[in-house]
Amino acid sequence: MIRPTLACLVLCVIFGSSKPTEKKSRVHEEEALSNLEHDDKKSFDYDHEAFLGHDEAQTFDQLTPEESRRRLSIIVDKIDNNNDGFVSEEELKLWIKVVQRKHVYDSVQRQWSDFDTDSNGLISWDEYKNVTYGSYLEDPPLESQYNYSRMMWRDERRFRAADTNSDMLANKEEFTAFLHPEDHDHMKDIVVQETIEDIDKNGDSLIDLQEYIGDMYNPEGGEEPDWVATERQQFFEFRDKNHDGKMDKEETMDWILPSDYDHVEAEAKHLLLQSDANQDGRLSKQEILDSHEVFVGSQATDFGEVLLRHDEF
Repeated sequence: MIRPTLACLVLCVIFGSSKPTEKKSRVHEEEALSNLEHDDKKSFDYDHEAFLGHDEAQTFDQLTPEESRRRLSIIVDKIDNNNDGFVSEEELKLWIKVVQRKHVYDSVQRQWSDFDTDSNGLISWDEYKNVTYGSYLEDPPLESQYNYSRMMWRDERRFRAADTNSDMLANKEEFTAFLHPEDHDHMKDIVVQETIEDIDKNGDSLIDLQEYIGDMYNPEGGEEPDWVATERQQFFEFRDKNHDGKMDKEETMDWILPSDYDHVEAEAKHLLLQSDANQDGRLSKQEILDSHEVFVGSQATDFGEVLLRHDEF
């Protein structure tokens, strides 16, 4: 069975306050915190996914406000590592990282048995290729919206980058790097390369302003949104550092994987700012419960499933 989702790219919007607007990270699988827009004026869905994880944030949709508060109270006790009755920014950061790691672990576990077809504890490139592209290889379609040959070539290139001992056999760690390259330093060049390839339309291996905007906005008539003008300004002031009108690999790296930006820390600060009613720099359980819609909401998140599996944390 062909799995085009494994070769698709996801646009992630990461919250930022004092830096060039939003950091966008295009990756092979899921986003670091959430692939939703971080706009609290519209909803707190981004915060829900950052706090709980994408999969968990869906079951909570069916909870009443009372039940979501009750379950949130249990989670708060887990976050409060030192049992002092308060949740600090550092404890929030540690919790968000736990949620991230669990998402990555679950993602790998869900797919492992599908690709390890001989059950030897390793996934060879041939196994991955046959499972992902087997039907295409057996009977290539005459017409298709997907360029499967290119997708397969890109996957092999990424597989080789993740395969640190070059034996074309991926263990769990290597397969994790393949599925989630943004979390591994030795995979960052591949993430940047794939980003440029997907945005670059004229084939010069660079990203110009038109390509940069076109990746985020397709005009469909009517008045252009204000944020598009803001992004143009961002391109000239922050993205194109050498002012040659285009973003090269180094500039693209700074855009999608900035070394001076910690999205977990930014989200923890954001949650604290939104909920710290007495502005003492920490959150009581009551403050979190009073702001439950920021953390888990009700009828809007998947937090219920987290509680059902809380021992896994």
